[in-house]
Amino acid sequence: MTLPPHRPLIGVAFMLAAMAILPGIDVIAKLLGQGGLAILQIVWARVAFGALLTLPFALKIGGRAGLLPDRPVYHLFRAGFLIAATFLFFTSLKTLPIADALAIFFVQPLIVTVLSALVLREEVGPRRWTAVAIGFVGTLIIIRPGLAVWNPGSLYALGAGTCLAIYFVMTRSISGSAHAIVTTFQTNAMGTLITSVGVWAVWQAPTAGEWAMFAALGAIATFGHYLIVRAYDHAEASLLAPLAYTEMVTSTLLGWWVFGDLPDGWTFLGVAILIGCAVYISVRERQAKGRLEAPPEAIETP
Repeated sequence: MTLPPHRPLIGVAFMLAAMAILPGIDVIAKLLGQGGLAILQIVWARVAFGALLTLPFALKIGGRAGLLPDRPVYHLFRAGFLIAATFLFFTSLKTLPIADALAIFFVQPLIVTVLSALVLREEVGPRRWTAVAIGFVGTLIIIRPGLAVWNPGSLYALGAGTCLAIYFVMTRSISGSAHAIVTTFQTNAMGTLITSVGVWAVWQAPTAGEWAMFAALGAIATFGHYLIVRAYDHAEASLLAPLAYTEMVTSTLLGWWVFGDLPDGWTFLGVAILIGCAVYISVRERQAKGRLEAPPEAIETP
């Protein structure tokens, strides 16, 4: 297979475009939740329409053999953690502004570093452990336990980041075993199976507008992931990874425009600390290994 030419500016443009549209998922999920739909039904729509939209591409790239993973039990558990992360994050949006929930959720790169050392036995030096500790302080600044009115959404967002970190570590262990689009379809398909077990118990007949929003959830996620894959075709991960945090800009603007929410100064300070620590960890990992080995999926939010 011929690799695309190395064009970093094009890669940056693709990544920025992805980060600009992905917060649309959070806006739609929050609107659906405020409309009274159960979170499980919204999560089901997210993965079901994602599977439907990626099916033609998975068939084209991997054929019928690519529709089922080679380690179904492993992939089932992996999809389960993604479903848990999505469920918890969408739940946090019921009581938190989008930007605040995403800020807490961004703790996951730090958790990935910890799990990589404990589970994958990857070498993590003292400087990166220090960055993790400082990043945790940044998370505490955002949540401010005991110093502000407690919002249970903070705990849900933190749980979502933890579950997604586990999902990323499991993804890293199978990185390169299949095309990203094929893996994405398999994950969405298994997520659909998992959520279908219980969604019937909370199912509410969607209106035509809600069906359209369901489809938009899958479309935004699929197109956003495609843009990320295209970005990695043209630029190195070490250049692209920090750009994932530009998603905070779009989230803040959309949250203010649609819901009238704006984070306070302490949240912005905590986010700045988290971003700084995550970027430092990415740079140190690249220096230690010679290159940053991060699958495109590791940038996408639930």
